[in-house]
Parts: sequence; structure tokens; C-alpha cells
Amino acid sequence: LGCQRPLSSAPPAAAAGGGACTPGPAAVSLGLSVAVVSSLVNGSTFVLQKKGIVRARGRGTSYLTDIVWWSGTIAMALGQIGNFLAYTAVPTVLVTPLGALGVPFGSILASYLLKEKLNILGKLGCLLSCAGSVVLIIHSPKSESVTTQAELEEKLTNPVFVGYLCIVLLMLLLLIFWIAPAHGPTNIMVYISICSLLGSFTVPSTKGIGLAAQDIFHNNPSSQRALYLCLVLLAVLGCSIIIQFKYINKALECFDSSVFGAIYYVVFTTLVLLASAILFREWSNVGMVDFLGMACGFTTVSIGIVLIQVFKEFNFNIGDLNKPNMKTD
Repeated sequence: LGCQRPLSSAPPAAAAGGGACTPGPAAVSLGLSVAVVSSLVNGSTFVLQKKGIVRARGRGTSYLTDIVWWSGTIAMALGQIGNFLAYTAVPTVLVTPLGALGVPFGSILASYLLKEKLNILGKLGCLLSCAGSVVLIIHSPKSESVTTQAELEEKLTNPVFVGYLCIVLLMLLLLIFWIAPAHGPTNIMVYISICSLLGSFTVPSTKGIGLAAQDIFHNNPSSQRALYLCLVLLAVLGCSIIIQFKYINKALECFDSSVFGAIYYVVFTTLVLLASAILFREWSNVGMVDFLGMACGFTTVSIGIVLIQVFKEFNFNIGDLNKPNMKTD
């Protein structure tokens, strides 16, 4: 899964500046351990924030004054820092699927702290959504190894990626200013779409900041360009996180945290894959097996979302399967 270097020789300085392309076993183990812990921490953030919102609503105060809500917010920050460290240690394709671990963990935590109930179909939908996302990620196009600032700038200014950014910005403006005020409190997909479209830039921005930061402190002409690029990416990342944070809390005020967490993970993961595929232009290398795998992943995810959303109000549990079928003549 790690990228491979070309067979041609390269100067030691270039190899050092580009970073280690293939992580060693120790780095992989450490990165995956951090990713697992981060996914569990991220899975608890929505539950803790929802608990804080409920407590504050019962007291008639703002959730900004509730310590449980702040614990969830701090947990979210720690989880994002852990994700950043994991992404710098191992390839994205190894880290991203582990985010699925936070969905069932959040559902279990919500059943204790918030008394939220998911029937057997909802739990099956969570499982299918996570499994489909993992299948989708495994068979998705693998991004190229971008090891220099010049390569990053070339890909960020590609017309296809710029067009994608314009489409996303138009969708965000439409969602935030027209659709969200009217339908946000009643349709969970509105807030999830806003958060996922914004969050789809976090992985490219994080990678770009890491690359640009390596050249900032070098005494060469490119250090100034690296500083500007790093500041722009930091601004984009900061703005997206702030707006995303606002609409996550809006969603938690209106919907169950377990349902929100499951659907948000699926949509966010799909948009991250789409943004990465457009940015790194790897669709041409997808074989038939990977294409069929992605189709199966999308189908599984779609079925999971339908089970979570459509059947969430059904009074059905595993105990009903053991009841005898009573027929009257």
C-alpha cells in the first residue's frame, strides 16, 4: 500500500527532502495505533456533544456553558490531531478505513449516555455502511506520491480540480444560504452534506501543509512560496473546520448522534475519495476488479443508509424473531 520510488537513482538530499515514501514496520504500527485510538475518540465526540446539548437544554442555558459539551469538543480536537499524525506516518488508504471503528463505538456509547435506541435493522445498516465504505476505500484509486512543493502546486492548479472546487463552493452556498434554513432541522442529509463537502478538503490540505512546512525553513528561493502556500492551506483548513463544527452541533441538536455519526462517516468518506481521485487523477489506473469492488461498495453503503433512515422508526428487535407466528382461522 505504500508508494514505491522509481528505480532511477536520486540524490540523497532529494530523497531526504521528499520524505520516506515507504514507511517501515515500526512507523506503520505506530501510525495505525494512533489511527485506531483517534477513530474511537472521534466516535465519542458526537455523543458527548449531544449529551452536553441535552443537559444545557434541560437547564435552559447555552451548551457553551456545559462541561460535557466542552469535553466532546476537546475530544474532537484531539482526534483530529491524532488523524493528522497518522496521515503523516502511514498512507491514507491504511488510515481512513479505521474511521469506521468510531461508528459502532459511538452507537454503543449513545445507548448508555443518551438512551438512544437503534432497532436491529438500524444496527445492521450501521454495519453495512461501515463495511461498504471499507470495501470502497480498498478498491478506490490510490493517490500518487506527492513529495515536492512543485508537484503539489501543479496538482492544485489543475483545471479539473479547480472546476471541482468551484462546483463544491456553489453547492455549499446553495446548501448554507437556501436549503439549510428551510430544511436543515427536518432533513439530516442537509447538515451532513455541508459538513462532508467541507471535510473533504481536510486530507489534501493536511498533506499540503505538511509538504509546505518542510520547505519553509530552508534557505532557498522556494521558501517564500512555501510560506504563502502553507498560510493559504491553513486558512482553508481553519475555515472549513469552523463551519463544519457549527453545522455538526446544529445536526446534533435535531437528530440522534448514532444515526448522524453513521451517515456522516459514509458521506464524508465518499467525498474524500472523490476529491483525492480528482486531485491526483488516478481513475485511469482502475482495473475491472477494482471497478466492480467500488460498485459493490457503493451498493452496500446505499443499502445501509436506507436501513438506517427508512426503518429507524420501526418497533422491531431481535426478540421479535423468536415469537411464534400467531395465525387465526
